[in-house]
Amino acid sequence: MTTADLSKKPEAVSAMFDDVAAGYDVTNNLLSAGNALLWRIATTRAVNPQASERVLDLAAGTGTSSVALAKSGAHVVAADFSPGMLEVGRQKHGSNPLVEFVEADATKLPFADNSFDAVTMSFGLRNVVEPKKALAELYRVTKPGGRIVICEFSTPPAAPIRAGYNFYLRKVMPMVAKYSSSNTEAYTYLADSIEDWPNQTTLATWIREAGFMNVAYRNLTAGVVALHRGIKPVA
Repeated sequence: MTTADLSKKPEAVSAMFDDVAAGYDVTNNLLSAGNALLWRIATTRAVNPQASERVLDLAAGTGTSSVALAKSGAHVVAADFSPGMLEVGRQKHGSNPLVEFVEADATKLPFADNSFDAVTMSFGLRNVVEPKKALAELYRVTKPGGRIVICEFSTPPAAPIRAGYNFYLRKVMPMVAKYSSSNTEAYTYLADSIEDWPNQTTLATWIREAGFMNVAYRNLTAGVVALHRGIKPVA
């Protein structure tokens, strides 16, 4: 089995996701107690893709989120740095003419400046060794007036919920992952990366520093997840 520590070396993290690709979607649904679908719906609504728009879905994994975005008629580029995840995505959704699978590193995207009407990243920024560099790249490839939506695990503001969530991460999730995943070590990394990740305000600051304006966030599931949005200035 392959795992990764919080140094988040790209090759190690990519290999870890390759390991879990086949059962990733099923395990996600189990570990989130069905909330993964609700988070995806909220993210799709926040992106608000329109027919004929070009949307970048970074850290798309197997493309489940990309297919949801493409239902609007938008052309969606499902980008990920895990070849294994992309291969599962192509097997599942390769017949969809509106979804294009591309292997890409978030810190050096293989796309031209100002080439997407909207960019989005769900539960992937946390796995990037240089998240601020990834945000700068997302800014670069977004068209002026275009929008960014980041959906990421966060810090529940209420202390009792925060304590319960930490208990779930440390005690419950490993047991569920043991029976539903081919690589339980990967989900130990998941818990570590969530606990190590900054809170909502810090991420909002990073998005502003990348150049986006009108940055705001709202909590989902009592702050277990936060949905951040922003706009690239026209001028």
